[in-house]
Amino acid sequence: MAGTLYVVATPLGNLGDLSPRAAETLKRVSAVAAEDTRHSKPLLHHAGSQAELLSFHAHSSERALERILRILSEGRDVALITDAGTPAISDPGVELVAAARERGIPIVTIPGPTAVAAALSVSGIGGDRYLFLGFLPRKGSDRRRLLSTVASREWTVVLFEAPNRVAQLLTDLAEACGADRPASVSRELTKVFEETRSGTLQELSEHYAEAPARGEVTVVVAGTGKERVEEPSVDPAARAKALLAEGLSRKDAANRLAEETGISRNTAYRLVNEL
Repeated sequence: MAGTLYVVATPLGNLGDLSPRAAETLKRVSAVAAEDTRHSKPLLHHAGSQAELLSFHAHSSERALERILRILSEGRDVALITDAGTPAISDPGVELVAAARERGIPIVTIPGPTAVAAALSVSGIGGDRYLFLGFLPRKGSDRRRLLSTVASREWTVVLFEAPNRVAQLLTDLAEACGADRPASVSRELTKVFEETRSGTLQELSEHYAEAPARGEVTVVVAGTGKERVEEPSVDPAARAKALLAEGLSRKDAANRLAEETGISRNTAYRLVNEL
């Protein structure tokens, strides 16, 4: 009989937030699959766990995944943890959960801290309905498309960002959503230097441009408060013809087509060159 995979939420920073059930699970399992084993050693020591600590992160090989699945297939229990918060949310744990589910391995959640709920709760912005987008792409048409999604959503949007890119994200959000859109930035949640700053996107952008953020960052952006009206979808082929008819070169037409429709540049070049 297969072991059980426990998906265990761990503290964002304050070890006092580790639940008794989570601590008991970490002590009881045979192995713990962690995003960063060095980071997780103090947590296991705090919980009194002697479990084998295994590395499982975004760049882990297929062999690492199979090793964990083999332990489970032998009837031993494994706990999946991330560096902070709930596993499989903006981290590679989802691959292990999906693989275990495909093999019929029992999976149990040990719920607890999550930066999304924590940031929403102190933002002062409505969280009864919200959209979580995690980390936006750093550049390109995918980033522009998701910025447009943030700008047009009726409900609150929650984002993660690396501290060195927060100022640029806020600048891009202000441009997409409007400078006066309410937002909040939470950093170092539950830690000694926890801070949540609220204001308009313009105000926050200016602040973090002058005083760069440190630590883990969660951004909450207010929605429009209005029902989103979907625009008619654009036929890429028809738009490509129109751009060429305007006198644009094939290269410029393909670039514009990718920006306007969100399709990849390779697809845009192919469409333009087929005309």
